[in-house]
Amino acid sequence: MRTIFRDDHHIFREQVRRFIEREIVPHHNAWEEQGVVPREIWRRAGQEGLLCVGIPEIYGGGGGDRGHSAVMIEELARVNATAVGFTTHSEIVAHYVLTYGTEEQKQRWLPPMASGELIAVIAMSEPGMGSDLRAMRTSAKREGDHYVVHGAKTFITNGINADLAVTATKLDPNDKRLTLLCVESDRVGFSKGKKLAKIGLRGQDTAELFFDQVSVPVANRLGEENEGFKYLSHQLAWERLIIAIRATACLEAMFDETVAYTRERKVFNQPVFDFQNSRFKLAEAKAQITMLRVFVDHCLALSMADTLSSDMAAMAKLLGSELQNKVLDEFLQLHGGYGFMSEYRVSRAWVDARVARIYGGTSEIMKEIIARTI
Repeated sequence: MRTIFRDDHHIFREQVRRFIEREIVPHHNAWEEQGVVPREIWRRAGQEGLLCVGIPEIYGGGGGDRGHSAVMIEELARVNATAVGFTTHSEIVAHYVLTYGTEEQKQRWLPPMASGELIAVIAMSEPGMGSDLRAMRTSAKREGDHYVVHGAKTFITNGINADLAVTATKLDPNDKRLTLLCVESDRVGFSKGKKLAKIGLRGQDTAELFFDQVSVPVANRLGEENEGFKYLSHQLAWERLIIAIRATACLEAMFDETVAYTRERKVFNQPVFDFQNSRFKLAEAKAQITMLRVFVDHCLALSMADTLSSDMAAMAKLLGSELQNKVLDEFLQLHGGYGFMSEYRVSRAWVDARVARIYGGTSEIMKEIIARTI
């Protein structure tokens, strides 16, 4: 029994699971073919109170804590619907606005984000930049009461659907400091590239964003000038724990499916499960997943108490993403040729998991962060 969740979390999980089974699971394959999740599903999720669950009720959110957020993350991962980009919108962008925004900005953007009427993205990554945020080139030149933004961003989750982009910029191209500007998608000079083709998470619209001398009011600046890197760093521990939470829930679901499959599938007139190799592989996987679950729940408890350190989050992200890839590969192997067929969820989970070792900071970056504490 997991002790991290309260009764209200369990009740919320039942609500989330019903919504996902009704509104997402039957349509997810079609969304993967289309490469985008329809905006209507965002509005339905907003009506059910499933967006921005950790944002205070005065701003239209659910007023929950990170336990409620974890429930939402886990339930999407359980059915391999991570491509539905609610998490980036609700758990990352909304919290930048809540933490660093002015009261006017919170009132302007958070209620429509919670209702699903406004889809917001974080625009950090740039072509050729990799994990080095300080190397970005997007510029913002101040001219009176507005900034003129010029540059390009790539790998932007929900980029095609985006209405608002929290954009990392530099006021001085020779300076490493960053400034965050909130740029509405209908501003002159703002444009979106085509949907980027990916090997996994195909239902999640991912795009390039272009800023061609876009005029952005000073009133759209998030926090203070040149403090953006600090703001981004403060939120990274939670963002990385999200990836570990997602990996753990995915592995648990895929473990159950693999056990069921190996009990039913017969080879040489006996179930695959009855071969010692299969049982040993599953036993090892169960032990590893259980260890990961205990550690991730410990990190979640620290996050709920606002005491999760950056190195602990890096450990969770590193171990979770690496183990997810390793164990899913074993599960796919146990499915044999059927594991290579897209109709089986394990194949899609295997492909989707690969990016977990890259986004949110690569595994190599996580090792660097952890090594600094040695």
